[in-house]
Amino acid sequence: MIDAAAPVARLDQSKTYAMNAASFEARIAASVECAPDAAVTGYLDLCQRAVFAPSQSASWVSNWIAECKPDFLIATLYSDDHPVLAVPLEVISAGPFRIAQFMSGRHANGNFPAADLERLPKEMTRSLNLLLEAVASRRPDIDVISLNRLLPELDGRPNPFLVFPSSVSPNVSLAVDLAGGFEALLQRPNGVRKQKKHRSQGRKLETFGACRRIEAKTPSEVIALLDAFFAMKDARFRKMGIANVFAAPEVRSFFVKLFVDALSEPTAPFVLHGLEVGGTLRAVTGSSRCGSRLICEFGSITDDELAHASPGGFLFFDNIREACEQGFSIYDFSVGDEPYKRNWCDLEIQHREVLLPLTMKGRAFAFGLQQNARLTAYIKNNPAIWQLMKRVRRKAIGQSTNQPDSREDG
Repeated sequence: MIDAAAPVARLDQSKTYAMNAASFEARIAASVECAPDAAVTGYLDLCQRAVFAPSQSASWVSNWIAECKPDFLIATLYSDDHPVLAVPLEVISAGPFRIAQFMSGRHANGNFPAADLERLPKEMTRSLNLLLEAVASRRPDIDVISLNRLLPELDGRPNPFLVFPSSVSPNVSLAVDLAGGFEALLQRPNGVRKQKKHRSQGRKLETFGACRRIEAKTPSEVIALLDAFFAMKDARFRKMGIANVFAAPEVRSFFVKLFVDALSEPTAPFVLHGLEVGGTLRAVTGSSRCGSRLICEFGSITDDELAHASPGGFLFFDNIREACEQGFSIYDFSVGDEPYKRNWCDLEIQHREVLLPLTMKGRAFAFGLQQNARLTAYIKNNPAIWQLMKRVRRKAIGQSTNQPDSREDG
Protein backbone atom coordinates (compact mmCIF):
# COMPACT_ATOMS: atom_id res chain seq x y z
CA MET A 1 0.00 0.00 0.00
CA ILE A 2 1.33 3.43 -0.90
CA ASP A 3 1.67 5.38 2.33
CA ALA A 4 2.48 8.93 1.20
CA ALA A 5 1.96 11.38 -1.60
CA ALA A 6 3.37 14.46 -3.27
CA PRO A 7 2.33 17.30 -5.55
CA VAL A 8 1.31 15.85 -8.88
CA ALA A 9 4.03 16.19 -11.51
CA ARG A 10 2.26 16.53 -14.83
CA LEU A 11 3.70 14.91 -17.93
CA ASP A 12 3.80 17.76 -20.44
CA GLN A 13 3.16 15.96 -23.74
CA SER A 14 4.01 18.98 -25.88
CA LYS A 15 7.37 19.28 -24.16
CA THR A 16 7.94 15.53 -24.44
CA TYR A 17 7.38 15.51 -28.18
CA ALA A 18 9.27 18.76 -28.70
CA MET A 19 12.37 17.30 -27.13
CA ASN A 20 12.51 14.67 -29.84
CA ALA A 21 14.20 17.18 -32.13
CA ALA A 22 17.14 15.62 -33.96
CA SER A 23 19.80 17.30 -31.83
CA PHE A 24 18.29 15.86 -28.63
CA GLU A 25 17.15 12.50 -29.97
CA ALA A 26 20.66 11.71 -31.19
CA ARG A 27 21.96 11.91 -27.63
CA ILE A 28 19.16 10.73 -25.33
CA ALA A 29 17.02 7.59 -25.43
CA ALA A 30 14.96 5.52 -23.00
CA SER A 31 13.93 1.88 -22.76
CA VAL A 32 11.85 -0.36 -20.51
CA GLU A 33 12.81 -3.98 -19.83
CA CYS A 34 10.49 -6.51 -18.19
CA ALA A 35 12.31 -9.82 -18.81
CA PRO A 36 14.17 -10.80 -15.60
CA ASP A 37 17.46 -11.98 -17.12
CA ALA A 38 17.90 -9.07 -19.54
CA ALA A 39 16.72 -6.49 -17.00
CA VAL A 40 19.03 -7.66 -14.22
CA THR A 41 22.05 -8.02 -16.54
CA GLY A 42 21.70 -4.48 -17.86
CA TYR A 43 21.08 -3.09 -14.39
CA LEU A 44 24.12 -4.84 -12.95
CA ASP A 45 26.25 -3.31 -15.70
CA LEU A 46 25.12 0.22 -14.84
CA CYS A 47 25.61 -0.33 -11.10
CA GLN A 48 29.30 -1.08 -11.68
CA ARG A 49 29.90 2.65 -12.24
CA ALA A 50 26.80 4.27 -10.72
CA VAL A 51 25.88 5.65 -7.33
CA PHE A 52 22.70 4.34 -5.74
CA ALA A 53 20.95 3.79 -2.42
CA PRO A 54 21.11 0.31 -0.84
CA SER A 55 17.55 -0.54 -1.87
CA GLN A 56 18.44 0.29 -5.48
CA SER A 57 21.60 -1.87 -5.45
CA ALA A 58 21.87 -4.69 -8.00
CA SER A 59 21.88 -7.24 -5.17
CA TRP A 60 18.71 -5.85 -3.59
CA VAL A 61 16.88 -5.63 -6.91
CA SER A 62 17.94 -9.02 -8.31
CA ASN A 63 17.15 -10.85 -5.06
CA TRP A 64 13.75 -9.19 -4.73
CA ILE A 65 12.91 -10.24 -8.29
CA ALA A 66 14.15 -13.80 -7.71
CA GLU A 67 12.50 -14.39 -4.33
CA CYS A 68 9.31 -12.29 -4.46
CA LYS A 69 8.60 -12.55 -8.21
CA PRO A 70 6.90 -9.14 -8.53
CA ASP A 71 5.31 -7.65 -11.61
CA PHE A 72 8.23 -5.38 -12.41
CA LEU A 73 10.04 -3.24 -14.94
CA ILE A 74 13.38 -1.47 -15.15
CA ALA A 75 13.28 1.87 -16.96
CA THR A 76 16.66 3.02 -18.28
CA LEU A 77 17.86 6.35 -19.65
CA TYR A 78 20.72 6.41 -22.18
CA SER A 79 23.09 9.15 -23.26
CA ASP A 80 25.04 8.47 -26.45
CA ASP A 81 24.07 4.79 -26.12
CA HIS A 82 25.49 4.57 -22.59
CA PRO A 83 23.04 3.74 -19.75
CA VAL A 84 23.19 6.66 -17.32
CA LEU A 85 20.17 6.16 -15.05
CA ALA A 86 17.86 3.25 -14.27
CA VAL A 87 14.82 2.85 -12.03
CA PRO A 88 13.63 -0.61 -10.98
CA LEU A 89 9.90 -0.51 -10.22
CA GLU A 90 7.35 -3.08 -9.13
CA VAL A 91 3.73 -2.71 -10.15
CA ILE A 92 1.03 -3.22 -7.53
CA SER A 93 -2.75 -2.84 -7.48
CA ALA A 94 -4.76 -0.57 -5.21
CA GLY A 95 -8.40 -1.20 -6.05
CA PRO A 96 -8.84 -0.32 -9.73
CA PHE A 97 -5.51 1.53 -9.88
CA ARG A 98 -2.09 0.26 -10.98
CA ILE A 99 0.87 1.88 -9.24
CA ALA A 100 4.57 1.52 -10.03
CA GLN A 101 6.72 1.96 -6.92
CA PHE A 102 10.29 1.30 -5.84
CA MET A 103 11.14 -2.38 -5.65
CA SER A 104 10.21 -3.87 -2.24
CA GLY A 105 7.75 -1.12 -1.27
CA ARG A 106 7.91 -0.21 2.42
CA HIS A 107 11.23 -2.01 2.86
CA ALA A 108 12.87 0.54 0.54
CA ASN A 109 13.90 3.70 2.39
CA GLY A 110 16.16 6.61 1.50
CA ASN A 111 15.79 5.86 -2.20
CA PHE A 112 18.24 7.14 -4.81
CA PRO A 113 18.15 5.73 -8.37
CA ALA A 114 21.22 4.13 -9.90
CA ALA A 115 22.85 6.98 -11.80
CA ASP A 116 26.15 7.56 -13.61
CA LEU A 117 26.33 11.16 -12.45
CA GLU A 118 29.24 12.10 -14.70
CA ARG A 119 27.21 11.25 -17.80
CA LEU A 120 23.76 12.49 -16.78
CA PRO A 121 22.20 14.96 -19.25
CA LYS A 122 22.06 18.58 -18.14
CA GLU A 123 18.41 18.81 -19.15
CA MET A 124 17.15 16.25 -16.64
CA THR A 125 13.49 17.30 -16.74
CA ARG A 126 13.29 16.73 -20.49
CA SER A 127 15.28 13.50 -20.24
CA LEU A 128 13.15 12.07 -17.44
CA ASN A 129 9.99 13.00 -19.33
CA LEU A 130 11.30 10.80 -22.12
CA LEU A 131 11.76 8.00 -19.58
CA LEU A 132 8.15 8.43 -18.40
CA GLU A 133 6.94 8.33 -21.97
CA ALA A 134 8.76 5.02 -22.47
CA VAL A 135 7.10 3.54 -19.36
CA ALA A 136 3.65 4.74 -20.45
CA SER A 137 4.18 3.26 -23.92
CA ARG A 138 5.45 -0.13 -22.71
CA ARG A 139 3.05 -0.42 -19.76
CA PRO A 140 -0.14 1.53 -20.56
CA ASP A 141 -1.84 -0.21 -17.62
CA ILE A 142 0.23 1.80 -15.11
CA ASP A 143 -1.71 4.78 -13.78
CA VAL A 144 0.94 6.47 -11.65
CA ILE A 145 4.59 6.15 -10.68
CA SER A 146 4.95 6.78 -6.95
CA LEU A 147 8.52 7.51 -5.82
CA ASN A 148 8.41 7.43 -2.03
CA ARG A 149 11.04 8.31 0.55
CA LEU A 150 13.55 9.79 -1.89
CA LEU A 151 16.91 10.69 -0.37
CA PRO A 152 17.43 14.40 -1.20
CA GLU A 153 21.14 13.89 -1.79
CA LEU A 154 23.73 11.14 -1.55
CA ASP A 155 27.14 12.30 -0.32
CA GLY A 156 26.46 15.78 -1.68
CA ARG A 157 25.00 14.67 -5.02
CA PRO A 158 21.36 15.69 -5.62
CA ASN A 159 18.66 13.14 -6.38
CA PRO A 160 17.90 13.33 -10.14
CA PHE A 161 14.14 12.87 -9.64
CA LEU A 162 13.84 16.00 -7.53
CA VAL A 163 13.67 18.08 -10.71
CA PHE A 164 9.95 17.21 -10.44
CA PRO A 165 7.58 18.77 -7.89
CA SER A 166 7.86 16.98 -4.55
CA SER A 167 6.64 17.11 -0.98
CA VAL A 168 8.18 16.20 2.37
CA SER A 169 7.65 12.61 3.46
CA PRO A 170 5.40 12.31 6.51
CA ASN A 171 8.02 10.13 8.24
CA VAL A 172 11.28 11.80 9.28
CA SER A 173 14.61 9.97 9.09
CA LEU A 174 17.04 10.52 11.98
CA ALA A 175 20.83 10.31 11.86
CA VAL A 176 24.01 10.99 13.85
CA ASP A 177 26.87 13.18 12.60
CA LEU A 178 30.04 11.19 13.34
CA ALA A 179 32.47 14.04 12.58
CA GLY A 180 35.52 13.86 14.84
CA GLY A 181 35.02 10.23 15.79
CA PHE A 182 33.42 8.51 18.75
CA GLU A 183 35.28 10.40 21.47
CA ALA A 184 34.18 13.71 19.94
CA LEU A 185 30.63 12.37 19.74
CA LEU A 186 30.68 11.63 23.47
CA GLN A 187 31.80 15.21 24.17
CA ARG A 188 28.46 16.47 22.90
CA PRO A 189 25.46 17.03 25.19
CA ASN A 190 24.48 13.86 27.09
CA GLY A 191 27.67 12.10 25.97
CA VAL A 192 28.85 11.38 29.52
CA ARG A 193 25.37 10.13 30.41
CA LYS A 194 25.45 7.78 27.40
CA GLN A 195 28.74 6.27 28.60
CA LYS A 196 27.43 5.78 32.13
CA LYS A 197 24.20 4.28 30.82
CA HIS A 198 26.13 1.87 28.58
CA ARG A 199 28.22 0.64 31.53
CA SER A 200 25.09 0.29 33.66
CA GLN A 201 23.31 -1.65 30.91
CA GLY A 202 26.32 -3.94 30.57
CA ARG A 203 26.30 -4.76 34.30
CA LYS A 204 22.55 -5.49 34.25
CA LEU A 205 22.84 -7.70 31.18
CA GLU A 206 25.78 -9.66 32.58
CA THR A 207 23.70 -10.75 35.57
CA PHE A 208 21.86 -12.97 33.07
CA GLY A 209 25.04 -14.47 31.60
CA ALA A 210 27.93 -13.69 29.30
CA CYS A 211 27.30 -10.73 26.98
CA ARG A 212 28.62 -10.95 23.41
CA ARG A 213 28.23 -8.78 20.28
CA ILE A 214 28.07 -10.85 17.09
CA GLU A 215 28.62 -9.97 13.44
CA ALA A 216 27.20 -12.56 11.04
CA LYS A 217 30.12 -13.77 8.91
CA THR A 218 28.81 -17.13 7.68
CA PRO A 219 25.52 -18.18 6.03
CA SER A 220 24.52 -20.11 9.16
CA GLU A 221 25.09 -17.03 11.32
CA VAL A 222 23.02 -14.92 8.91
CA ILE A 223 20.15 -17.40 9.14
CA ALA A 224 20.38 -17.57 12.95
CA LEU A 225 20.32 -13.79 13.38
CA LEU A 226 17.51 -13.28 10.88
CA ASP A 227 15.40 -16.08 12.39
CA ALA A 228 15.77 -14.37 15.77
CA PHE A 229 14.93 -10.98 14.26
CA PHE A 230 11.81 -12.31 12.49
CA ALA A 231 10.57 -13.83 15.76
CA MET A 232 11.19 -10.54 17.59
CA LYS A 233 9.33 -8.56 14.94
CA ASP A 234 6.43 -10.99 14.87
CA ALA A 235 5.92 -10.56 18.62
CA ARG A 236 6.38 -6.78 18.44
CA PHE A 237 3.93 -6.23 15.58
CA ARG A 238 1.33 -8.46 17.24
CA LYS A 239 1.68 -6.41 20.40
CA MET A 240 1.29 -3.17 18.44
CA GLY A 241 -1.71 -4.48 16.52
CA ILE A 242 -0.25 -3.81 13.07
CA ALA A 243 0.56 -5.98 10.07
CA ASN A 244 3.97 -7.65 10.06
CA VAL A 245 5.80 -6.49 6.91
CA PHE A 246 8.37 -9.27 7.45
CA ALA A 247 5.81 -12.09 7.72
CA ALA A 248 5.66 -13.35 4.12
CA PRO A 249 7.97 -16.35 3.48
CA GLU A 250 9.24 -14.81 0.25
CA VAL A 251 10.19 -11.58 2.06
CA ARG A 252 12.13 -13.56 4.65
CA SER A 253 13.85 -15.53 1.89
CA PHE A 254 14.78 -12.25 0.23
CA PHE A 255 16.52 -10.91 3.32
CA VAL A 256 18.35 -14.19 3.91
CA LYS A 257 19.62 -14.18 0.32
CA LEU A 258 20.54 -10.48 0.49
CA PHE A 259 22.70 -10.85 3.60
CA VAL A 260 24.22 -14.19 2.57
CA ASP A 261 25.21 -12.81 -0.84
CA ALA A 262 26.80 -9.80 0.87
CA LEU A 263 29.31 -12.11 2.58
CA SER A 264 31.04 -12.77 -0.76
CA GLU A 265 31.80 -9.07 -1.32
CA PRO A 266 35.22 -7.62 -0.32
CA THR A 267 33.34 -5.20 1.94
CA ALA A 268 29.87 -6.50 2.70
CA PRO A 269 27.25 -3.93 1.59
CA PHE A 270 24.78 -5.43 4.08
CA VAL A 271 25.70 -6.62 7.58
CA LEU A 272 23.90 -8.15 10.57
CA HIS A 273 24.80 -7.61 14.22
CA GLY A 274 23.36 -9.27 17.28
CA LEU A 275 23.66 -9.02 21.04
CA GLU A 276 23.75 -12.40 22.75
CA VAL A 277 23.19 -12.58 26.52
CA GLY A 278 23.33 -15.88 28.36
CA GLY A 279 23.46 -17.75 25.07
CA THR A 280 20.27 -16.13 23.71
CA LEU A 281 20.00 -13.41 21.09
CA ARG A 282 18.36 -10.39 22.72
CA ALA A 283 18.81 -7.71 20.01
CA VAL A 284 19.48 -7.73 16.26
CA THR A 285 20.22 -4.97 13.74
CA GLY A 286 20.53 -5.15 9.97
CA SER A 287 22.59 -2.40 8.35
CA SER A 288 23.72 -1.25 4.92
CA ARG A 289 26.92 0.52 3.91
CA CYS A 290 26.32 3.37 1.49
CA GLY A 291 29.20 5.72 0.73
CA SER A 292 29.92 7.70 3.89
CA ARG A 293 26.79 6.38 5.64
CA LEU A 294 26.10 3.34 7.77
CA ILE A 295 22.33 2.87 7.66
CA CYS A 296 20.36 0.84 10.20
CA GLU A 297 17.78 -0.74 7.89
CA PHE A 298 16.00 -2.58 10.72
CA GLY A 299 16.36 -3.65 14.34
CA SER A 300 14.46 -5.27 17.18
CA ILE A 301 14.77 -6.78 20.65
CA THR A 302 13.38 -9.77 22.49
CA ASP A 303 10.59 -8.53 24.74
CA ASP A 304 11.50 -10.61 27.80
CA GLU A 305 12.92 -10.22 31.29
CA LEU A 306 15.97 -8.39 29.89
CA ALA A 307 14.01 -5.72 28.03
CA HIS A 308 14.31 -3.32 30.99
CA ALA A 309 18.12 -3.41 30.58
CA SER A 310 17.88 -1.99 27.03
CA PRO A 311 19.75 -4.62 25.00
CA GLY A 312 18.94 -2.66 21.84
CA GLY A 313 20.40 0.54 23.25
CA PHE A 314 23.50 -1.38 24.32
CA LEU A 315 23.93 -2.79 20.80
CA PHE A 316 23.39 0.61 19.13
CA PHE A 317 26.13 2.14 21.30
CA ASP A 318 28.63 -0.44 20.03
CA ASN A 319 27.35 -0.20 16.44
CA ILE A 320 27.82 3.57 16.42
CA ARG A 321 31.28 3.27 17.99
CA GLU A 322 32.30 0.77 15.29
CA ALA A 323 30.87 3.04 12.56
CA CYS A 324 33.21 5.78 13.79
CA GLU A 325 36.17 3.38 13.83
CA GLN A 326 35.40 2.34 10.25
CA GLY A 327 35.45 5.95 9.05
CA PHE A 328 31.77 6.58 8.38
CA SER A 329 30.58 10.20 8.50
CA ILE A 330 26.94 9.48 9.31
CA TYR A 331 25.09 6.80 11.26
CA ASP A 332 21.58 6.76 9.79
CA PHE A 333 18.73 5.28 11.86
CA SER A 334 16.51 5.43 8.76
CA VAL A 335 12.77 6.17 8.78
CA GLY A 336 10.84 6.54 12.02
CA ASP A 337 10.85 8.89 15.00
CA GLU A 338 11.43 7.03 18.27
CA PRO A 339 12.89 8.17 21.62
CA TYR A 340 15.86 5.80 21.40
CA LYS A 341 16.81 7.43 18.08
CA ARG A 342 16.35 10.95 19.42
CA ASN A 343 18.71 10.03 22.25
CA TRP A 344 21.54 9.94 19.69
CA CYS A 345 20.52 11.96 16.70
CA ASP A 346 21.49 15.49 15.76
CA LEU A 347 20.43 15.30 12.11
CA GLU A 348 16.97 15.14 10.57
CA ILE A 349 16.81 13.90 6.99
CA GLN A 350 13.62 14.91 5.21
CA HIS A 351 12.88 12.38 2.51
CA ARG A 352 10.85 13.58 -0.45
CA GLU A 353 7.83 12.17 -2.30
CA VAL A 354 7.24 12.44 -6.05
CA LEU A 355 4.08 11.39 -7.92
CA LEU A 356 4.13 10.98 -11.69
CA PRO A 357 0.63 10.25 -13.08
CA LEU A 358 0.61 8.58 -16.49
CA THR A 359 -3.19 8.42 -16.99
CA MET A 360 -6.26 10.47 -16.10
CA LYS A 361 -7.17 7.77 -13.60
CA GLY A 362 -3.70 8.16 -12.15
CA ARG A 363 -4.28 11.87 -11.59
CA ALA A 364 -7.38 11.10 -9.55
CA PHE A 365 -5.52 8.52 -7.50
CA ALA A 366 -2.62 10.90 -6.92
CA PHE A 367 -4.99 13.53 -5.57
CA GLY A 368 -6.33 11.02 -3.05
CA LEU A 369 -2.80 10.12 -1.99
CA GLN A 370 -2.04 13.79 -1.41
CA GLN A 371 -4.93 14.13 1.01
CA ASN A 372 -3.97 10.92 2.83
CA ALA A 373 -0.35 12.06 3.13
CA ARG A 374 -1.38 15.41 4.61
CA LEU A 375 -3.54 13.65 7.21
CA THR A 376 -0.75 11.19 8.07
CA ALA A 377 1.77 14.01 8.46
CA TYR A 378 -0.63 15.97 10.68
CA ILE A 379 -1.23 13.00 12.98
CA LYS A 380 2.44 12.04 13.28
CA ASN A 381 3.52 15.63 13.90
CA ASN A 382 0.99 16.01 16.72
CA PRO A 383 2.30 13.98 19.70
CA ALA A 384 -1.01 14.00 21.58
CA ILE A 385 -3.00 12.68 18.62
CA TRP A 386 -0.29 10.15 17.71
CA GLN A 387 -0.21 8.72 21.26
CA LEU A 388 -4.02 8.57 21.27
CA MET A 389 -3.96 6.61 18.01
CA LYS A 390 -1.48 4.14 19.53
CA ARG A 391 -3.66 3.67 22.62
CA VAL A 392 -6.75 3.07 20.49
CA ARG A 393 -4.84 0.52 18.42
CA ARG A 394 -3.63 -1.37 21.51
CA LYS A 395 -7.12 -1.30 23.04
CA ALA A 396 -8.53 -2.76 19.83
CA ILE A 397 -6.36 -5.86 20.26
CA GLY A 398 -7.14 -6.23 23.96
CA GLN A 399 -4.04 -4.71 25.56
CA SER A 400 -4.06 -2.41 28.55
CA THR A 401 -3.85 1.22 27.47
CA ASN A 402 -1.40 1.77 30.33
CA GLN A 403 1.06 -0.71 28.86
CA PRO A 404 4.07 1.05 27.28
CA ASP A 405 5.01 0.45 23.70
CA SER A 406 7.73 -2.06 23.01
CA ARG A 407 10.80 -0.24 21.69
CA GLU A 408 13.55 -1.58 19.50
CA ASP A 409 16.09 -0.49 22.08
CA GLY A 410 14.22 -1.87 25.03
